[in-house]
Amino acid sequence: MFGLIGHSSNFEEARQKARDLGYEEYADGDLDMWCSAPPQIVETLSITSATGQTIEGSYIDSCFVPEMLSRFKTATRKVQNAMELAQKQDIAITALGGFTSIIFENFDLSKFQQIRSTTLEWERFTTGNTHTAWVICQQVEINAPLLGIDLSTAKVAVVGATGDIGSGVCRWLQQKTGVGELLLVARHQQRLLDLQTSLGGGRILALEEALPEADVVVWVASLPQSLTIDRESLKKPCLMIDGGYPKNLDSKVAGTGIYVLKGGIVEFFSNIDWKMMAVADMENPQRQMFACFAEAILLEFEGWHTNFSWGRNRISIDSMQTIGQASMRHGFKPLGLNPATLPLLASTAH
Repeated sequence: MFGLIGHSSNFEEARQKARDLGYEEYADGDLDMWCSAPPQIVETLSITSATGQTIEGSYIDSCFVPEMLSRFKTATRKVQNAMELAQKQDIAITALGGFTSIIFENFDLSKFQQIRSTTLEWERFTTGNTHTAWVICQQVEINAPLLGIDLSTAKVAVVGATGDIGSGVCRWLQQKTGVGELLLVARHQQRLLDLQTSLGGGRILALEEALPEADVVVWVASLPQSLTIDRESLKKPCLMIDGGYPKNLDSKVAGTGIYVLKGGIVEFFSNIDWKMMAVADMENPQRQMFACFAEAILLEFEGWHTNFSWGRNRISIDSMQTIGQASMRHGFKPLGLNPATLPLLASTAH
């Protein structure tokens, strides 16, 4: 059995979800009450692969909302409690979705293996970052040519390059895709220098320097609400892959000649009978999901009950290829640009 640990995108959405599920006490509760609320298994489901194999899974709502991020102890406790619940349900492999994986990594929760009387077994959990990185790279390779962008000569900026997903994306784009030039953007200068050394290339730039040069921008960092981007300074056409969380890049830059694609999203080959993606702003919630969730599903299909994605900067080309092949085999494909816009794209690419 696989597990998916997620959360609502904001407090009001969480209260509405609770009301829809019949948890009136949560729907009427304030944020303080939600801070003490335990995780809940809110949905169980079956998924059938393109190969015909069927597996069972559960969706666990951590009862975390982003408004809790400023409360360190609350945020970490929410993630740990959800992981404990998954293990107590004997779920073989569980993906940490949304902010839960970010909290786990940024606060280094792997140091805290003991949760009350439970010793967490790390092999039961994955961040899903390897599949996410592979999907984002496929989104670049498939969609950039639709805009007339030749990746062999293109400049590709990776914003959040030193993160787990970002570093994996950089390695793939350099070694497998063969992009013209990588522009490396991140907050920590030493980590950027270390990444540049490991890659044997790439140019380190500040965000405001990289954006006007880039034909493709891969965002794998959270976008500050206060960030402003000068659309007129961007190249046209320009492909932007919004791989951060939450996905709000389109509200800042989308416009003529600038095409924003939700990064790290996959589409399954058939409908899935579930409700959880309906509140995740998916255009086709019966088929689309976060690639990190799909990684747990793939690991269950393959019987790979291990922490396939774990820690920082451990994503390899080989592991991306392995999970990518499994993804295609079982019926997933990366989300692409809307086909209805392709004639327009062709005309603006010249």
